Amino acid sequence: MRKSARKPPHFPAWQQRVLKKIDDLRAARTKPDLALLLKIDSSHLTNVLYRLRPETQYKSFTIRKKSGGDRTIHAPSDELKSIQKALSTLLQDCAQEIEKSNGPKFKSTLAHGFVRDRSILTNSVMHLNRKNVLNIDLKDFFDGFNFGRVRGFFIANRNFQLHPEVATVIAQIACYDNKLPQGSPCSPVITNLITHALDIRLASLAKDNSCIYTRYADDITISSREKEFPLTIMAEGASSYTPGKRLQLEIKRAGFEINHPKTRIQYKDSRQDVTGLIVNRKPGVKSEYWRTVRSQCHSLFNTGAFKEDVSGTPTEGNIFVLEGKLNFIDQIDFFNRKRNKPILNPNYEPSNHGSNTRKLLSGRERTLSRFLYYKYFYGNAKPTVVCEGQTDNIYLKAAINRLAVGYPKLVRPKTVAAPYELLVQFINYTGRTKFLLELAGGTDYLKKFVAEFGSYFKSYKAPVPTRPVILILDNDDGFNAIEGILKGNKYKPTIFPSGLAANDFRKAEFIHVVHNLYIVLTPLAKSGTKTSIEDLFPQSVRDTKLGEKTFNKENKIDIMKEYGKEFFATKVVTPKRNEIDFSGFNIILKRLEQCIEHFATMTLTKS
Repeated sequence: MRKSARKPPHFPAWQQRVLKKIDDLRAARTKPDLALLLKIDSSHLTNVLYRLRPETQYKSFTIRKKSGGDRTIHAPSDELKSIQKALSTLLQDCAQEIEKSNGPKFKSTLAHGFVRDRSILTNSVMHLNRKNVLNIDLKDFFDGFNFGRVRGFFIANRNFQLHPEVATVIAQIACYDNKLPQGSPCSPVITNLITHALDIRLASLAKDNSCIYTRYADDITISSREKEFPLTIMAEGASSYTPGKRLQLEIKRAGFEINHPKTRIQYKDSRQDVTGLIVNRKPGVKSEYWRTVRSQCHSLFNTGAFKEDVSGTPTEGNIFVLEGKLNFIDQIDFFNRKRNKPILNPNYEPSNHGSNTRKLLSGRERTLSRFLYYKYFYGNAKPTVVCEGQTDNIYLKAAINRLAVGYPKLVRPKTVAAPYELLVQFINYTGRTKFLLELAGGTDYLKKFVAEFGSYFKSYKAPVPTRPVILILDNDDGFNAIEGILKGNKYKPTIFPSGLAANDFRKAEFIHVVHNLYIVLTPLAKSGTKTSIEDLFPQSVRDTKLGEKTFNKENKIDIMKEYGKEFFATKVVTPKRNEIDFSGFNIILKRLEQCIEHFATMTLTKS
């Protein structure tokens, strides 16, 4: 007689309210049930797991470890990877529900690797200003999670208790060669779930010895403010470290082994490193890391290229990799900024400085600022489009998408062989661009951008730009300030078509300002009156009501009766983008292509 399944654990009503995803997963009985929760087609899941089979869905390669030796990465195919991503998302949702179910005030700070809203930064700050920092590496971490362990966890774990068939399918999605592969999107979240019991036990050991415990994947850190590190956790000998019995027992009980060569206690008077960050006083990157990044930026700004050291061999550097390094450093610096007085708010906006933020930048922030300027406006790989605000970006992207066939210089439509691709890049305004570049929506910022473009251009020694920068501006009173710059002595702009008067900027199809900088204005109305980009939409679209409110394109609106540009873009244009007649935008898109074509005929010099 078949045994009945164990009853799922009983939770109080307040806990049940936050266990929706786990309840759904627990209720699943078949592969189609799981596919529904993963939001994928059941036949697709069957095809990948049982026809193609996971063992045929990986490409393996090795990468050099910083500490020496090789790490083998098993990269899944796109088909399997999409399923693993969906599983990772579902299990991360479950992990968050488990955390919330422990009570409104509970927030685990034990695991930081591959956990939402946590990182090596959140891991490292747990160990700031400690007298002793112990680092332990778990040997062959991912190899410790075989198919049976993964399947068994989801069947037996109190929080899950899944149906055996569902647990089997999860293990089939996640495992390769009878273990969790490094390279799979779902491996980290599964290891965190299974290793949570070890985290609890080692955190208890740390607390009993007045220490703090955290784990980032296979890196365990235990730190103390005591003068001597507790011998019951780790004792230092003349040439090696000896783990305490309880520590050794718990790690072995969890199925792991300490990688002894990587075990070390770091003292207050030496450089204390936690998951790559220095934690003696405040979190910081290693000085040699910053020096390498700064040197690479210097080379990029002066030659247009830089070298990357890969396994001891100099190779051509990738600008996106360099940007990632700069962003990582900036993330740490910004964290430290927020701990200082006066602080910046989360949108990078300082008080009492208006738009003049460059004087506030640190040396590293100035380097990042120069890099961003180079990437978007000097060494840009695609033509850069700069609009007056985020709503204009929404309009233009939607128009390009709908009118794609007619504008081969702006977009590559989706085909069987290739995905849809914009051939221009748009500047997205954020607090970061505002603080680091003094660039945000509105003509006040764009006026300064135009005025300083020439001096920034001269500050780079790299080969001249190969792509234009195109400002899309409303032909209204806001253009007056920029028009004043164009009429001054700073530049000698050229307007097109050539038959127009030299200063008749408002009637121009496009304006070549200087170097690779262009301006495109919305066309004047037939009556000669000024216009904005919203005027390119049909009147019927602009007459759309949201509730009882009507659209007003001006910056100042009566919020009781009217809605503004942001709601027009997100509540009218975006939902109806496949229905709206975008033919009014043809004139702007044509002018964008004219700028690109004109720049292709230019020969820029550094003079």
